[in-house]
Amino acid sequence: MNGQRPAHCVVELAGELVWLLAHQAVYWPARKMLIIADIHFGKAAAFRALGVPVPRGTTTQNLLALDALLASHVCEEIVFLGDFLHARAAHANATVAAMLAWRTRHAHVRLTVVRGNHDAHAGDPAAALRISMVDEPHSVGNLSFCHHPDTVAPGYVLAGHVHPVFHLRADRSGLRLPCFLLGRQRAILPSFGAFTGGHAVRPAVGERVYVTADAAIFPIPNIQ
Repeated sequence: MNGQRPAHCVVELAGELVWLLAHQAVYWPARKMLIIADIHFGKAAAFRALGVPVPRGTTTQNLLALDALLASHVCEEIVFLGDFLHARAAHANATVAAMLAWRTRHAHVRLTVVRGNHDAHAGDPAAALRISMVDEPHSVGNLSFCHHPDTVAPGYVLAGHVHPVFHLRADRSGLRLPCFLLGRQRAILPSFGAFTGGHAVRPAVGERVYVTADAAIFPIPNIQ
């Protein structure tokens, strides 16, 4: 790699070549599509509404992260794999205004949200955002977009919900790093949101793990 850190890894899923991105998303070049899991707009606002003192600005962070992806990839559509909104607090005026300003800047990009469990409670986003809302599974070609990894689908499943992280241990210390978990019939994406946490996963036989750290992505070898 000539000393350069890899920003993506190319993998084949059900005959389709996709890029696993260091910025915790998937890019499908043949469809000019970005695939993102668990962005959870409004989560910090929901915590503050409950009296929990959490930082502001997570919506801005999420939108800037989307800006960066769109600046570096030719994109005609973004598919969100559920939990686009965290709770009804995501409909707050300031959150919606920020999202509408972002939408205006990227009016040419189609947005599709596969409804997740949080979306069911939060309700659909503002109609002015021009988002196509669909239920799982939502299939395109050989791939099926879902929120829950165990959804029965006709194609290879790309899902979220789990917020997977992989625990690296060395010299009695450890790192919990966001990861992609790839199996024979499904792939689980890391959470894209700026304030979402993670769940440690242990790969089963035949599953591959790719971790992301410092704007780079690496496969974890010999984990079985």
